[in-house]
Amino acid sequence: MASNNHHHNHKNDDNHLNGDSSVSHVPKKPKLGSFITDSEIQSEFAHHDPAVARINNGSFGCCPASVIAAQQKWQMKNLRQPDHFYFNELKKGILHSRTVIKEIINADHVDEISIVDNATTAAAIVLQQTAWAFQEGKFQKGDAVVMLHYAYGSVKKSMEAYVTRAGGKVIEVQLPFPVNSNEEIISEFRRALERGKTDGSRVRLAVIDHVTSMPSVVIPVRDLVKICREEGVDQVFVDAAHAIGCIDVDVKEIGADFYTTNLHKWFFCPPSVAVLYSRKSPSCSELHHPVVSHEYGNGLATESAWIGTRDYSAQLVVPEVLEFVSRFEGGIEGIKKRNHEAVVEMGRMLATAWGTHLGSPPDMCASMVMVGLPTCLGISSDSDALNLRAHLRDDFGVEVPIYYRPSKDGEIGLVTGYARISHQVYNKADDYYKFRDAINQLVRNKFTCALLSN
Repeated sequence: MASNNHHHNHKNDDNHLNGDSSVSHVPKKPKLGSFITDSEIQSEFAHHDPAVARINNGSFGCCPASVIAAQQKWQMKNLRQPDHFYFNELKKGILHSRTVIKEIINADHVDEISIVDNATTAAAIVLQQTAWAFQEGKFQKGDAVVMLHYAYGSVKKSMEAYVTRAGGKVIEVQLPFPVNSNEEIISEFRRALERGKTDGSRVRLAVIDHVTSMPSVVIPVRDLVKICREEGVDQVFVDAAHAIGCIDVDVKEIGADFYTTNLHKWFFCPPSVAVLYSRKSPSCSELHHPVVSHEYGNGLATESAWIGTRDYSAQLVVPEVLEFVSRFEGGIEGIKKRNHEAVVEMGRMLATAWGTHLGSPPDMCASMVMVGLPTCLGISSDSDALNLRAHLRDDFGVEVPIYYRPSKDGEIGLVTGYARISHQVYNKADDYYKFRDAINQLVRNKFTCALLSN
């Protein structure tokens, strides 16, 4: 892999308030042999800080210059004549984006697709519905919501704000890390569902990550959704913040009631934009955007398309993003495949250099991999992990998240710190060598995290 050379070589029946969707959204395929070149990729991301090895695409994503230019055109349309933009452009543009997304994730109807700010907003929408069900007596106090122990921090806080406060019981699926197989995850998930059904309680909602954030592991969502159906769980919400552009997404095949994924992480949209898919059912009408505006009661997609005066441009450039990814051999599928292969290769290189290991088998990784750090660094708390991350950023120009994995009873000398490395089209092998060399220098200098805390 080593560089970006592997990129070279080579009607909708919803014509109501949201406008007309008859505009074609299929990008033109590049002529044979005209795929994007290395120099064009570097030009598209020339706004990135050249002094930083940016191997953390997973946190904030990236946006190419051509898409930023398209976004700025939308922003100027609005600023030039906001009334015309609001009445004649906005709803039509958002519907166009929704139609493109519907095709990408294989939804049945464009009505099932709502565009929101990010996956955190989508979680609030779904959990707000759950809270109302407890408050209105549809769910009983003590009924359970199941979530993974490695769920994203803000989703855990949303559970606290919506479910616990409304009288629901939150049960966390304890997952092993490092993890060796899907079976380990499936068996722990079954145990959690059993705990949720004690004392005659019911599991009303399961919240399942598609790719966990920290530590990063691809979760067997299809298997877990199937188990939920067999065990009588009322609804399933898949939090797939990292999914689109990173792993395969087919919402019909996955079978969840709700599925959210950010478009700014791995799909090259500017921040921030996400999709919330809600499978057509009577309960869908009970979903509402937490910011109530004039469109309240007109369906979630319409509510989300107008939550007051703000910048909607990130939601409008999805067609331009599709044009961008079509410049790569294999389109988004080719990008995903190459990113996966490259990040596994670089992860193995780092693990070999440091005498450690990957946090999961390659088939449980997507475009991110967990790599064990040398134990002599003395990572012994979350604050050590954060301090080391800041030290790498400030002193070495390396941007990478660090995960602290506490030792269990009886464990001695095991790896307690892992780096989560990402690979995106702009990355080069030198980014990872820079990280390798920084850690090697710290080891040679007998550095420990205790020095930072002092």
